[in-house]
Amino acid sequence: MLNTPHIAVIGAGLAGLSCATQLEQLGMRVSIFDKSRGTGGRMSTRRGDNWQADHGAQYFTARDPLFVQELARWQQAGVADLWQTTIAVLGDGSPHRNDGNTLRYVGVPRMSSPARWLANELSVSTSARVTALIRHQHRWRLRFDESMPERELIKNTDYDAVVLALPSAQAAELSRTHAPGLTAQCEASAMRPCWAAMMHFSTPVALPFDAAFVNAGPLRWIARDNSKPGRPGSETWVLHANTDWSTQHLEDSADDVIRALTEAFAVLGGPVPDNAGAHRWRYAEPVAGAKADNFLWDANLKLGVCGDWLNAGRVEGAWLSGRALARTLTSVE
Repeated sequence: MLNTPHIAVIGAGLAGLSCATQLEQLGMRVSIFDKSRGTGGRMSTRRGDNWQADHGAQYFTARDPLFVQELARWQQAGVADLWQTTIAVLGDGSPHRNDGNTLRYVGVPRMSSPARWLANELSVSTSARVTALIRHQHRWRLRFDESMPERELIKNTDYDAVVLALPSAQAAELSRTHAPGLTAQCEASAMRPCWAAMMHFSTPVALPFDAAFVNAGPLRWIARDNSKPGRPGSETWVLHANTDWSTQHLEDSADDVIRALTEAFAVLGGPVPDNAGAHRWRYAEPVAGAKADNFLWDANLKLGVCGDWLNAGRVEGAWLSGRALARTLTSVE
């Protein structure tokens, strides 16, 4: 064990968990750190009294044979299932379209379940915000936010390599001091925001569909969250604003966003919710498509970057990006 490479993975979203899982399967020791209180990144779920809402990723597809195999593992473990639903398309003249042949899957009983299942087999430290990378005798140390509870053993640990499983802007910030080449590639891959609203109703919403792509107004997607398998029966809807509207209203208050998206929902026939919340995803989706290698790697520094933004911004892309980077790290000593 003393000669086993020790890898630090910063970010416990699906890309980071996929990378860490593969690294451990390849015989390496891995420690994962995430600034949030839980794992899953944008595969997230907000819970309330007898209701829940997947306010990040709404569903995922599986096309690559490797991810199809991984999805089968998730289904066998009972943490993912097919979402058999009716999806409408509202409005014209926008790229949001519905392919009736697409199979859509969700985490069960919540979108975060596959990530939590993967994390159960890994060493994950949450509420651990990394603020800087430090070179120490040709290896790496991590500097943490001062508000982090004292964990001196973690703070003084040396790592043979570091993986940044983060949105492009955050990866650029941590790599800037040491790897200007990686930083430039991260900065060239901008990510756009998305405001999400979670709305709870005491009675069913009388709309003739469970989800819809929206091609007019501030919204781009609406979904009856409780129509997904394994969810509580309480009527809950998730509304996602489009990226242009979200960018224009990035610094609005949550109350103002809820008010605006409630009005937009009403135009589509939706009622006023009994209660609602909002969440701002500052880094929601990449502007560009997939990169050729779907990860970044500096072999001299032993510093890598992975994430969905390097592979078309999808759940499948996040998992493939993390796995591909992990297999490149087999040369670390």
